[in-house]
Amino acid sequence: MSFLEVSGIRVQEDGHTVLHAISFEQGEYEKIVIAGETGSGKSTLLQTIAGLVQASTGHITFEGNRIIGPHDKLVPGHEGIAYLSQHYDLPQFLRVEQVLRYANMLQGDEAKTLYEVCRISHLAQRKTNQLSGGERQRIALARLLSTWPSLLLLDEPYSNLDKGHKELLKEVIHDITERLAITCILISHDPHDTLSWADRILVIKGGRIIQQGTPEQVYRHPVDAYTAGLFGSYNLIAADFASEFAAKLGIDHQGRDLLMRPEHFKFVDKTSGTLTGTVQKVMFYGGFYDVQVQLSGISITVRTQAIPAGTGDQVYLTVEREHVSFI
Repeated sequence: MSFLEVSGIRVQEDGHTVLHAISFEQGEYEKIVIAGETGSGKSTLLQTIAGLVQASTGHITFEGNRIIGPHDKLVPGHEGIAYLSQHYDLPQFLRVEQVLRYANMLQGDEAKTLYEVCRISHLAQRKTNQLSGGERQRIALARLLSTWPSLLLLDEPYSNLDKGHKELLKEVIHDITERLAITCILISHDPHDTLSWADRILVIKGGRIIQQGTPEQVYRHPVDAYTAGLFGSYNLIAADFASEFAAKLGIDHQGRDLLMRPEHFKFVDKTSGTLTGTVQKVMFYGGFYDVQVQLSGISITVRTQAIPAGTGDQVYLTVEREHVSFI
């Protein structure tokens, strides 16, 4: 029996299908990220799992029990599942300790541990209108976790946070999964927030799961340009222009487009290079350079730690076949 099983979920809103036959399973303690563009159905999926949105067809089973939608339940939601919306709210002008006391279902040491994990112990005497956005979010999170759920659903938790509060929240979420042993599903637009955290990534496009796999699989071998773009920069060589490029690498492009990440190209000496090009532009980004190179009518971007040559100079490149994706 799976910890969470989503089977054939379809959701309609105002006559429009938002989710199309979504199916996947989640193991206990498995960290899943749902990725996709705005409007792809990510939040609707999370809310359906939480029992807050009614599925038209399909079913969801959590810890052996079927999740019932709001049409069939007086108070929407499901015991054991906590959902933190992007639009969380806190009572105004109350002290933090009051807000937490009203929601708390934990005993002394458990509550203390939760407040430590959420980094809010020092905020107890503050009023809610005196908190920063990041502090308010951690209070809202602690209030949800005071029921000690088995599954936590986080909808864009890092949006609208400055760098300091964002890094702190990452530590909090890490400790929620490790110290509190709560399973999480998370939505985020930023690949830096997800690739290093997730055990598995589900990519949604137009209400359908189009790819799922480990972060390495999804990043290195995306099924299409849409998926590639969700996780960083990429080079796309259209099938019409790929023949010469593929021939130099000794691969058959099978009439398909080729996709490679900028860091997968390497500058080498003339004897080791399989590709020859001319530097068009060099851009500095602090920890790395992006170098635009012209290759026989094809322009690519190469990410490197050091500048190999100046604008207009000839350079030599190579790329491993395993880093070339066919889409």
